[in-house]
Amino acid sequence: MYDRTKTKVVKIGSRCIGGTYPVAIQSMCNTKTTDAAATVKQILELEKAGCEIIRIAVPDMEAAAAIPEIKKHIHIPLVADIHFDYRLAIAAIENGADKIRINPGNIGSTQRVKAVVDKAREYQVPIRVGVNSGSLEKDILRKYGGVTAEGLVESALNKVHMIEDMGWDQLVISIKSSDVMMCVKAHELIAARTQYPLHVGITEAGTLTAGNIKSAVGIGIILHEGIGSTIRVSLTGDPLEEIKSARQILKALGMRRGGVEVVSCPTCGRTSIDLIGLANKVENLVQAYPLDIKVAVMGCVVNGPGEAREADIGIAGGNGEGLLIKKGKIIKKVAESQLLACLKDELDHWNEA
Repeated sequence: MYDRTKTKVVKIGSRCIGGTYPVAIQSMCNTKTTDAAATVKQILELEKAGCEIIRIAVPDMEAAAAIPEIKKHIHIPLVADIHFDYRLAIAAIENGADKIRINPGNIGSTQRVKAVVDKAREYQVPIRVGVNSGSLEKDILRKYGGVTAEGLVESALNKVHMIEDMGWDQLVISIKSSDVMMCVKAHELIAARTQYPLHVGITEAGTLTAGNIKSAVGIGIILHEGIGSTIRVSLTGDPLEEIKSARQILKALGMRRGGVEVVSCPTCGRTSIDLIGLANKVENLVQAYPLDIKVAVMGCVVNGPGEAREADIGIAGGNGEGLLIKKGKIIKKVAESQLLACLKDELDHWNEA
């Protein structure tokens, strides 16, 4: 086990990461950064869902120039993602980015990297040093015979040491791979060799189902070992899904509380209602309630009350009728068609009880 509380504290805009600060949830916009209005709209939606740090792509000077307008309207730190052109990193810093993400290996010469580091130090902007399995240097690939956890760590630390030698130590490290267990091993190796906060994620994880499974396994293992100060669930799809998944991972690990947790039975031959549809409706319903409670959705009036015993409130339906359950006790029986409305009424008045 490792101790994330011993990592260096790094300030990103209004938020601190590392040390004893809670693991922060991050995502990345998929809008065109030059469309400031669309980017702001997406960021505000992500904020509402629980995003705490947001990254935007800065592929050109027009995107860098949009940063001030975007920052006027959002409430979480903004990270500028830079590749290849060091001048974009400098422009992003000057325009108000709270952190920049670079891979020094594709920025260019040492002089160009130094120009970025000097500007970051001048503006007191932290740098996230990012390395992934697709960006390893040829000499490291030759040394290790391909992409390995050891190679990812060596590449990242080489870049960290280079920036340290240039006089800047406000750094965050990310080493990502689409290979889950390679990613786990790389984080174990680097956590033993540095005290910088680590940003954790499984890169190119995939679409909603596959990406969530890979991310939950990989990020879950890494966090459980005491590693990681920020996380991103990288999914091919709506970034809102990344935030939902990240919250669930943290809650499942006992690292985050708050928000309604929905549990539901997997259905069986006794199920005589559309439990899948009902569970999805409940999942959508509870998003609007800032309650720290557990809601159970059961498809059988036979075992439902017992299975929902550990939940704060639950519903169980079948054969045209349903039960409202609180702390394992049946409170009342209602028509099956009224189950959702009955649950909503209870949530509406939860704090009055």
